[in-house]
Amino acid sequence: MSLRLYDTGTRTIREFRPLEAGRAGMYVCGATPQAAPHIGHMRSGVIYDIVYRWLLRSGYDVTFARNITDIDDKILAVAADGGVPWFAVAEANQRVFNRGYEELGCLPPTVEPRATGHVPEMITLMRRLTEAGHAYSAGGDVYFDVTSWADRYGALSNQKLDNMLDSHDTAGTDLKRDPRDFALWKGAKPGEPTWETPWGPGRPGWHLECSAMATKYLGATFDIHGGGVDLIFPHHENEVAQSQAAGDGFARYWLHNGLLTVNGEKMSKSVGNVVLLTDLLEKARPVEVRYYLGTVHYRSIIDYTEPSLAEAATAYQRIEGFVTRAVETMGSVAPAAEPPEAFTAALDDDLGVPQALAVVHETVRAGNNALAAGDHDEVGERVASVRAMLDVLGLDPLSEQWADQSGDDLRSVVDALVAVTLEQRQAARARKDYDAADAIRDGLSAAGILVEDTPHGPRWELKRG
Repeated sequence: MSLRLYDTGTRTIREFRPLEAGRAGMYVCGATPQAAPHIGHMRSGVIYDIVYRWLLRSGYDVTFARNITDIDDKILAVAADGGVPWFAVAEANQRVFNRGYEELGCLPPTVEPRATGHVPEMITLMRRLTEAGHAYSAGGDVYFDVTSWADRYGALSNQKLDNMLDSHDTAGTDLKRDPRDFALWKGAKPGEPTWETPWGPGRPGWHLECSAMATKYLGATFDIHGGGVDLIFPHHENEVAQSQAAGDGFARYWLHNGLLTVNGEKMSKSVGNVVLLTDLLEKARPVEVRYYLGTVHYRSIIDYTEPSLAEAATAYQRIEGFVTRAVETMGSVAPAAEPPEAFTAALDDDLGVPQALAVVHETVRAGNNALAAGDHDEVGERVASVRAMLDVLGLDPLSEQWADQSGDDLRSVVDALVAVTLEQRQAARARKDYDAADAIRDGLSAAGILVEDTPHGPRWELKRG
């Protein structure tokens, strides 16, 4: 089976056939960094990282572009409230976003373009639209004329123009030919940053940015455009309209991930239920947070609750525990060259991560049975297979990303101290002083260290949670 993806544009699952054999171009709408990232942002980061990894694993040479909208009404508002420059707000928060992506093991994109660095490309696109009769200037603003694209506007979001409300761009409504027209360029206003254009000074409109950046790095027509379902309308609809009206083919497949709720409610500052990544990292390790955010199918809503995070952390620890025990028994075992066919089939079927993880857990159970039976050949095969699957999902506990997340230096010190304590326990058991041996074990448990007696001697691990 080849890779198949649900395409929002056709509302069907389609076989992925890239524009150019062996190559894939993917553009994902990234952050508007007016504040620190919440877990919805990070879920999107993990989802498209898995898409990126699977395309790479499937043999494609991937160009992955994820933009930064570093000028925006919200950024300007935050800057004004704080009495700081707009670019300081965007830069500080983008650094927090990037740290969050790194903490969760997301591979860096091929390119991460900023809106403010692509004004020349925006001017070119506006000129093409104006000359083709799809855009007009008014009072220093430049608008897209939706009625000039009436027969196609709304196709992505499955709407008809006649049924649409006025544009979300309420500023300058009195200058528009039609209240549903949207701004490509916003004329200069006192105190706002500006760039010079043939239509006067101003700053970019939100939708224009992505069309200019996507086509600059991926070409006039490219393979995949991704983002949250909340972006389908108006953002992605407007991207399609302005790009195709200018003569570009634009995206051939549209991927949209489901949103994240909190205890059944939409995340909102007004409700006061916004959960930041830092909040999750106080409750679980980064690798466990990644597991949690990536386990639900990308098109489904994920409802965050503390019990659901704890359950996901426990599930990952079962996988991690098997890998750790297997390597202790077998020594170093490299990931298998290819993951199991069932795992591959699951991811090829519209990125079925839940079904793929079911294969992981099934393999872990078989591996644990092999460990109990002392079947080292079977153990080696199972752990190699598990590592191959986890590598695709960015979850291999022995990878460089996660192997040192507890701190190698601290681990080595604790390991040495626990080893001495376990030697004392073994000595107590040898002289049949079981009360002393149990007291040592209880003391370690109270300190957060679990001891397991195995046929190969005692082993220990830190309690989680």
